[in-house]
Amino acid sequence: MSDYQYDNQTVKGFIVSSIFWGVVGILVGLLISVQMWKPEMNFPPLFTFGRLRTVHTNILAFGLGVGAIFGLSYYILMRLVKRPLLFPKLARVQLYLFNVGILLGGVTLLLGMTQSLEYAEFEWPIDIAIVILWVMFAVNVFGTIIKRREEQMYISLWYIIATVIAVAVLYIVNNLSIPASLTKSYHLFAGVNSANVEWWYGHNAVGFVFTTPILAMFYYFLPKSTGIPIFSHRLSIIAFWSLVFAYLWTGAHHLIYTPLPDWIQTLGIVFTLFLIAPSWGSVINGYYTVGSDWSKMQTNYLTKFFLMGITFYGLQTVQGPTQGLRVVSQLIHYTDWVPGHVHMGTMGWVTMTTAASIYYVIPKIYNTEIYSEKVANIHFWFVLIGQLLFSITMWITGIQQGALWKAVNPDGSLKYTFLETLTRNYPFWQMRTVAGLIFTVGMLFFIYNVYMTMRKGKALASTTA
Repeated sequence: MSDYQYDNQTVKGFIVSSIFWGVVGILVGLLISVQMWKPEMNFPPLFTFGRLRTVHTNILAFGLGVGAIFGLSYYILMRLVKRPLLFPKLARVQLYLFNVGILLGGVTLLLGMTQSLEYAEFEWPIDIAIVILWVMFAVNVFGTIIKRREEQMYISLWYIIATVIAVAVLYIVNNLSIPASLTKSYHLFAGVNSANVEWWYGHNAVGFVFTTPILAMFYYFLPKSTGIPIFSHRLSIIAFWSLVFAYLWTGAHHLIYTPLPDWIQTLGIVFTLFLIAPSWGSVINGYYTVGSDWSKMQTNYLTKFFLMGITFYGLQTVQGPTQGLRVVSQLIHYTDWVPGHVHMGTMGWVTMTTAASIYYVIPKIYNTEIYSEKVANIHFWFVLIGQLLFSITMWITGIQQGALWKAVNPDGSLKYTFLETLTRNYPFWQMRTVAGLIFTVGMLFFIYNVYMTMRKGKALASTTA
């Protein structure tokens, strides 16, 4: 199978696009972290926290996250089914439309056009473009799998299939709206129903954008990079079906102590606790895979990326169910603890696993070796330290916020004013900015390494042509 048949150009296009949007999203994130403790860094009307925060989350989730998912899923798909994409030209059109869509989405958010739904802020014309993109992706994924030349369905394919189906259902249902104009619409659901549908989508967007496709990468690239077969394919299948079944019931844990009926809240909590089992099935699979040859931690630079990534996934899937409990939620809900939890997943699990997958793919596409393992190791340590400082700082801030908000005087009045609780956050918010800078430096090493590897591959290709 030649490189042309494998359509590595489309794979590379999505990877490069995702890195570009990742840079944009991270830089915006740094700016809004400064705006939290230095209000004069807000520049109205476009560059204020309220506008930029949605740009940050959507550009990273859709631009970096989904862009990498498109490219790496196609790479995995073609090799597991042993055939090229069924519609390579459609994939190329999808690549171009993807970048146009992310650009338009970011601009509209800067202009204040938003549905005001978490992770679903894009207005209805952008939503339609995203659905078209996803249909293109689905057609290529299912068409290629149906025409596969390998009968066995490896676990990564199951995770890709789940991603395609679940995201389609979640995105379409939650974004049902009534257009009032080209730039404004209103959610089809109202009140408690709107909140319930939104967080059914919001939590499962995390589940089927930041979990299932990343597990597809983990299960494919860990064995490929180490040369060690996955510990248990049976365990991976059991974990898959358990995860997919449980995840779709968990969104209500975001609505504890709200007007949502108690039985729905309880149902969300129960299934969230259940999620620990299938999540740790993959964690155990990863550890036992590497456990057959721990020397890979020293001899293969990618192993520590994958193993630390799955470690953060495991920690996140214990922390998440824990904070879903009512007794814990009453202290930390609506505080910085929650975004601290999210960022441990995105900066630890998602970014480390995706970066390692890209480190594996780019040299393969260019028929060369990684430019510098030393630079990759520097990248790893900067990202690890930055992420730990970032998340831990936010957890501390969240506990402090919750405690101060709940503190009362003997007569029942609040002990602290809003400003007193706010100013005590500043040292932690400043530390968060420092942590973000450390993380960003690590990602710059990653970008440099990928760029130099591509340049090295092109040079080798020109000399052998």
